[in-house]
Amino acid sequence: MSVDPEIVRLARGKNFAVLSVLLSAGRPMAHVMWVDADSEHVLINTEVHRAKFKALQRDPRATVTIWELENPYRFAEVRGHVAQTVTGRAARAHIDELSRKYRGRDYDEASISSERVLLRIAPDRQQVRGPRRSDAAAPR
Repeated sequence: MSVDPEIVRLARGKNFAVLSVLLSAGRPMAHVMWVDADSEHVLINTEVHRAKFKALQRDPRATVTIWELENPYRFAEVRGHVAQTVTGRAARAHIDELSRKYRGRDYDEASISSERVLLRIAPDRQQVRGPRRSDAAAPR
């Protein structure tokens, strides 16, 4: 299943996402993350020592919720699974791309504690909700 073009638009914009995973005891864990997408996957970049990555190695199911910064009533949810992990230069280059999108500069090398890893999350179910910005009514 390919990623809905509206979800790709939201993920490529300067919008944030929440990545939700299941810990080993079955409890959910959620993190606000930078996000990206291509036509086939939602892309999340993290490090190999992080609890979220370890949880996804054990159970590859994940939910990514992306909300539009300028219109938080517009959001997308992708329930899927980690289809591929990418490490090395490609993962490092991707975190620089994300950092330039969100902060206007490359990612600080000193902030990296272990190896970067790019998670390619394939959608199993996806939906977009809320009015487009031009259709959004003022909150009451």
